[in-house]
Amino acid sequence: MAKDAASYSPFFWDICRVRQLPALLPLPIFLALSLQSYAAEPEPDWRLCPAEDAIANFADADAATSDSVSPELRAQLPTDISGDQLGATEGESTTFSGNVALTRGDQFLGTDNLSFDAATNRYTAQGNVRYQDSAMRLVADSAEGDQDADSHNVRNVRYQLIERRGNGGAGQIELQGSQGSLYDSTYSTCPSTQRMWELEADRIDLDTSEGTGIARNAILRVGKVPVLFVPWFPFPIDNRRRTGLLYPSISLSGRNGFDWRQPIYFNLAPNYDDTLEPRLMTERGLMISNEFRYLTRTGKGILDFSYLPNDQLTEDRRAAELTEFIDNRYDLKNRRKDNRGRLHFQASQNLTGVWQARANLNWLSDPRYVEDFSSRLDSISSYSITSNVGVYGRGRYWNAGLSADHVQLTDYTLRESRLRYDRLPRAFLNWEQPFGRWLTVGLNAEAVRFAHIDNVRGQRRLADGQLVDYDGRPGGSRYDFKPYVTAPLEGSSWYVRPTLAWRYTGYQLDTAMADKIAFNRATASLPSNTLVSPELFESLRDDSPSRNVPIASFDTGLFFDRETKIGGTGFFHTLEPRLFYLNAPYRNQDAIPLFDTSGMTFSWGQLFRDNRFTGADRQADANQITLAMTSRLIRQDDGSEKLSASIGQIRYLEDSRTSLLINGTGIARSKSAWVGDANYAINDRWSIGASYQWDPQYSRQDLASVRTRYLIGDEGIINLGYRYRRNPSTGNDLFRQVDFSFLYPLSPSWSLVGRYYYSLLEDPARNIEPKLLESVFGVQWDSCCLAARLVARRYQRNRVGELNDALQLEVELKGLGSAGPDTERRLRRAILGYNRDDLYLVPPPELRGGADEDEDEDDDPQNFLRP
Repeated sequence: MAKDAASYSPFFWDICRVRQLPALLPLPIFLALSLQSYAAEPEPDWRLCPAEDAIANFADADAATSDSVSPELRAQLPTDISGDQLGATEGESTTFSGNVALTRGDQFLGTDNLSFDAATNRYTAQGNVRYQDSAMRLVADSAEGDQDADSHNVRNVRYQLIERRGNGGAGQIELQGSQGSLYDSTYSTCPSTQRMWELEADRIDLDTSEGTGIARNAILRVGKVPVLFVPWFPFPIDNRRRTGLLYPSISLSGRNGFDWRQPIYFNLAPNYDDTLEPRLMTERGLMISNEFRYLTRTGKGILDFSYLPNDQLTEDRRAAELTEFIDNRYDLKNRRKDNRGRLHFQASQNLTGVWQARANLNWLSDPRYVEDFSSRLDSISSYSITSNVGVYGRGRYWNAGLSADHVQLTDYTLRESRLRYDRLPRAFLNWEQPFGRWLTVGLNAEAVRFAHIDNVRGQRRLADGQLVDYDGRPGGSRYDFKPYVTAPLEGSSWYVRPTLAWRYTGYQLDTAMADKIAFNRATASLPSNTLVSPELFESLRDDSPSRNVPIASFDTGLFFDRETKIGGTGFFHTLEPRLFYLNAPYRNQDAIPLFDTSGMTFSWGQLFRDNRFTGADRQADANQITLAMTSRLIRQDDGSEKLSASIGQIRYLEDSRTSLLINGTGIARSKSAWVGDANYAINDRWSIGASYQWDPQYSRQDLASVRTRYLIGDEGIINLGYRYRRNPSTGNDLFRQVDFSFLYPLSPSWSLVGRYYYSLLEDPARNIEPKLLESVFGVQWDSCCLAARLVARRYQRNRVGELNDALQLEVELKGLGSAGPDTERRLRRAILGYNRDDLYLVPPPELRGGADEDEDEDDDPQNFLRP
């Protein structure tokens, strides 16, 4: 006699808990694993998708959540069963009918009729079969299986992934132990009513013990049009790494021709692997790239190289390149090589709890490699690439290191003499420790051996006919020590920080460097075309020059604030005056070489530094005082800054005589340029900022920068900027640029993107003309499951000013992948705010191979990209 399941005997419930009714577990595991190859991409943007899923929540089940339960934990949980009617005969099958529901943990199985034979361990579910857990939801017509044989058969299945919106179906699923097959299966992230793309396969065979799957006769359709057919391909269904082919990359360009990359992955061991990538460029040849990675308990590393033998680009442009180098007098060594290649090795290894070894090694076959294999403006703006290796340590009050580095030229228009010195090696120590509340003691120490790749020898003749030989860029060793003591006195609205330091810098110069400096010093003190006497040369020659100088500074400031209202909105209004006094006596440093020192670009930060030079080869003398003021309006409701404005100037109480040049002039007793900076938020969407420097001595502007940004809706943005800078030493203009970029939404699905980056600088005497740096224009279309970007781009390919054109199309099948170049990453780099989150993040500093970012710009027109 049938009874309501809720009133059935406890004996039957015990059977259910022991048997676990296996229909709950095998199907979702196999189906979810078969979709991992489709859904392994980062989570796409689903904001344009409809709120409802392809398969809605079941009314008789709890709402599905993303809180998954492991199979091991599920096996320990009891299964509860309910139904309208239940009939059972001891030793025979047990039958449930009418709203049958089985629950175990996060799992739910519902059906119209369920029978289970305890003797044979076979089960059958007929009519309106529904399953749900934290990962997926599915419906089927029927399901049957044998628990002893671990075989199961499910027919006419439709499914919905909970987190990734993937959905589809299968005509039949057969499972046998760790192996299974899905017949006539489909997958898409599109709503069932708008199938913009769908992946179909006649059959998918799965093996969970091996973690592999094989799809047969797979077809990718966009709309109803088949765009890709693959008769057979294997794919992984779990996170285990295995040897095999990765997805290829295919593109087309005027320089490379048809460009096909086919990565081949080798799973060598659990903690290291290798990826070999043949790359066929029909216009250039076959390139081989390889990436080896390793990971240990205390370190990791990557070795990456590429090699292109007999580059056809070199052969095709050899005659034109030779003419170009002769006409423009470029270094002939900078031409393209027949065989092109690069090498990169990056690794870190923990030695102890505070010490770590790090390496970043780079090599290029020729200085034109970056130009020929990169399409980024920031790549051609750097003229060198750096390799370094070292051991570094850090403690609570100190950091130290021992390293070596080497630079290689990446700009064929320059000579190697423009490169900075290699440091072979460099040792440094920085220590700062408080002693009590009012005293802090510190030390900055460094020892460096400088060498240069430019070993072109030179000769100079003295008055007695003697020849003095020296290398083009001879080297030497430098030792720099700077102990200091400071008293950080401060309160809630004030601070006073007096600091006293002593700096000693000593050298041991190579013979050629000592000769070169002595000859240049002698020449600078004599009339032109006058030969240097041996006596004067010897009197000025010094193999081990040194310098020591005391440095005193006094930094103090106040904070005033008040509450005020503007237009009915409450603000905190602050006034923050600051005074900085610096005193350092003059030392003649003409006998000291310039290894890594140059003048800093004048900016707000330089108002409060104790040296206007980078590096340790020059320490500026100073008797100066900086007066500065900052004012802010801070909204009380949310703490956002409505307005900030700063202005400051250095008053030189005495001439600063230290110069980079021998017998050069420093800074006369006067005033520095006024430095001003302001930012104003007109409203929550529109902001404007400006920076300005005005030199009262010459009544001219040295810097002018204006920038504005307007946010459109939740995604759109418009940026407009103008930048101008003058070289204060020569008075020549360094750059004058405008930069306009935008992302303008036309509708929730359509948007326009663009950038116009142009140099206005014009100087016929220096052969500088206005020129385009980069222009971008494109259209984007987005939907729930499909996105496309068509972008036209024209950009400066090298420092000479040659332009390249490109038309790029990318189609993204959300949840599956994309075809075409990565235009989204390129647009994100070109348009600040293309990804809205970028506006609120501070990017980490990048390791560049070029000159110090604080280095003063020269008059070279190649500095077109400096911000």
